[in-house]
Amino acid sequence: MTMREKIIEIATLADYPIAAKEFIDNMQNNHIFAFYGKMGSGKTTFIKSICEELGVQDTINSPTFAIVNEYEDANRNTIFHFDFYRIKSIAEVYNMGYEEYLYSNAYSFIEWPELIEELLPEECVKVYIEEGENEKRIVRIVSEK
Repeated sequence: MTMREKIIEIATLADYPIAAKEFIDNMQNNHIFAFYGKMGSGKTTFIKSICEELGVQDTINSPTFAIVNEYEDANRNTIFHFDFYRIKSIAEVYNMGYEEYLYSNAYSFIEWPELIEELLPEECVKVYIEEGENEKRIVRIVSEK
């Protein structure tokens, strides 16, 4: 397996759709994406932009309390958006049947993956969002494919 890294810079809020399109163009055959970043770093905003670029018509918001939201893209493909911020234990994740979601071949976008790190599949693409100067965001995508 070869390690791949891609950097996308987001200078302003208006640049999110452009960055989302670039992200989608680089998804290849990957389906599981873990988004790392501090609170307020733009994880939800970026995932929302990706979903919009994929043609999701539903209202897209963080599944903080629901843990997972399910959307459908323009091609009727399923997208799962997870937020594990409020997860109290790994047992909770097992009980929600996470395997059925992650191994369904649907797109899975995961916020706060560090709380379930041991459950992430090997093929999971890691997406790091860091805050730069003047509210700029640096998105670093790391995959092993």
